[in-house]
Amino acid sequence: MALELGVNPNTVAAAYRTLRDRGVIETAGRRGSRVRARPSSTARGSIRVDAPEGVREVSDGNPDPALLPPLHDALAAAARRHAERPGRYEDAAVLPELARLARAGLDEDGVPDGPVAVTSGSLDAIERVLAAHLRPGDTVAVEDPGWGALLDLVPALGLRPVPMALDDDGPLPGELERALRAGARAVVVTDRAQNPTGAVVGAARARELRTVLAAHRHVLLIEDDHGHRIVAEPLHPLAGVTDSWALVRSTAKAYGPDLRLAVLTGDAVTVDRVTGRQRLGPGWVSRLLQQAVVELWTAGAVDTPAVARAYGERRDALVRALAGRGVEAYGRSGMNVWVPVAEETSAVARLLHAGWAVAPGARFRMSAAPAVRVTVSSMTQEDIESVADALADAAGAAPARSYG
Repeated sequence: MALELGVNPNTVAAAYRTLRDRGVIETAGRRGSRVRARPSSTARGSIRVDAPEGVREVSDGNPDPALLPPLHDALAAAARRHAERPGRYEDAAVLPELARLARAGLDEDGVPDGPVAVTSGSLDAIERVLAAHLRPGDTVAVEDPGWGALLDLVPALGLRPVPMALDDDGPLPGELERALRAGARAVVVTDRAQNPTGAVVGAARARELRTVLAAHRHVLLIEDDHGHRIVAEPLHPLAGVTDSWALVRSTAKAYGPDLRLAVLTGDAVTVDRVTGRQRLGPGWVSRLLQQAVVELWTAGAVDTPAVARAYGERRDALVRALAGRGVEAYGRSGMNVWVPVAEETSAVARLLHAGWAVAPGARFRMSAAPAVRVTVSSMTQEDIESVADALADAAGAAPARSYG
């Protein structure tokens, strides 16, 4: 290209770097560079249908407000603590009481010992961990279908996502092995309430995945446990098999999306890199928010079995209703149901005409089969029967295959 344009090769190399940094192209070493289907700054969330008046919104993935605890007492208690001893720049970035409670919960779930950091949500934690270890052009194994925000984040960092198919028990071991043998430097796994499918990594699958990871100790493992405190299924962590690892727990689903706080643990080097870089940016997550979370945790503000049961009843009812209409659907945990369809655009349009705005599967998938995601958080039994009728009419002849 330098010869064709009559410029210095360094100029062409700089242009490629700029295109890569802006998410216009993705590089693959000796395999060359390719133009992305869309810039990484164009979020998958833009692939949506706005619900007009009279249409029910069941695409947003938000928790049920009725299942969220009130925050005023916890925030007021945090404000009183602040009045007694105002925060200072030199204070510890993580409140000791928050770290103690978080570590106790992690220990109870069998997560290996490690320091505790606090970030502004799960995605912030994952971004910081990836940036602490990887360089542009590195590959990251991600679930497919998977969390749309993560599928946007990876290329935005100049990294290349490699899809891993999954089933109700999480990533398929063979898919993880394939991604690692292809050179993936990192892997991100959702332990419970996988978005959008509701998959849960069970004990048997965890053993299989740990066996695969044990042969690739150099790989960075990131586990997302955003379903903490809203699911009844036990955690079966994969952490501790690889040299570099991190596990993140968000408060968003249990206490509300606006409580921007997640707890991160991992090996000492990873957490040290994350907190060191954090000090040069935001510095720390508000200790007022941290104190509010301490108040919520110590007060037992969320009745986890009751919340898990409420979401489970709605998910199971929708899956059963669809099965009774000959439509296969998935939703083992969390607040979403994944419904394979023959063709997404027409399915979404027909559902919109029937009064339901669902999320197109394109927001969550790379090479997985077409589907739509339905959030059950706000549904009643009457709603479930109605949306099941509409889904059965819109699904068409979806192929019979694993949703991964």
